[in-house]
Amino acid sequence: MLQEADRLLHEGKTIAFVPTMGCFHDGHLALMREGQKHGDALIVSIFVNPAQFGPTEDFQTYPRELNQDIRLAESVGVDVVFAPEANAMYDRGHETYVNLETLPRGLCGLSRPDHFRGVATVVAKLFNIVKPHVALFGKKDYQQLAVIRRLARDLSYDIKVVGVPTVREADGLAMSSRNTYLSKEQRRSALALYESLQLAQELVAQETKDAGKLIEKASRLIVSYPDTKVDYVTLCDPDTLEDVERVDRPSLMALAVWVGRTRLIDNAILTP
Repeated sequence: MLQEADRLLHEGKTIAFVPTMGCFHDGHLALMREGQKHGDALIVSIFVNPAQFGPTEDFQTYPRELNQDIRLAESVGVDVVFAPEANAMYDRGHETYVNLETLPRGLCGLSRPDHFRGVATVVAKLFNIVKPHVALFGKKDYQQLAVIRRLARDLSYDIKVVGVPTVREADGLAMSSRNTYLSKEQRRSALALYESLQLAQELVAQETKDAGKLIEKASRLIVSYPDTKVDYVTLCDPDTLEDVERVDRPSLMALAVWVGRTRLIDNAILTP
């Protein structure tokens, strides 16, 4: 991949890059289509990164559909698919990791303490290998996007990090590779995430600004659905991810919910 990236750069091409863990859905394809607008050559990586999974998480069972993913990437005009093996990314004795001090502490970092160390490490490595001018990430993983933007600034990468809006199913469920884990009944319960965000926005439009009340009402709606358990619901500053007490300016409501044994995330900017 290094040689291919060098060849593209030597030809004067602008490289757009979409890092993924594969099992493509329309959300991934939207990232790729957006990527085409930002570069002459579009590179997509497919790598289920072991460093961002905890010991009890779904690394072994995470859906992998490499051949199908390659066909889908080709169908939207991707120029290069980079699908390394784990031992190529983390050779024997690997001991260098990228840690951020503050951004990973809240939200998903509370229940997944090493997750963003793994994310930051693999993205830093991919940036060094692919050498992109532009990298695109989905806003559904909002904390990840914030971490990568901070990483690019702090490590002086000359890379524009672009956030792409969440792609949803017709009923509002945010597209995710983990949606494939859900049974038909759990799929209906998963709508609680989107509906709680809609409820919160409606309440803010009606002048409810107290963050505690908004979180309480959103949480109550979520657990009214069968087989759901709240990991977190929070309101925070969209840039720093620090908690806010009142929604008197655009604020991020982010949430993670267990639906059965599947952990789903979603978010929305609430605007008073």
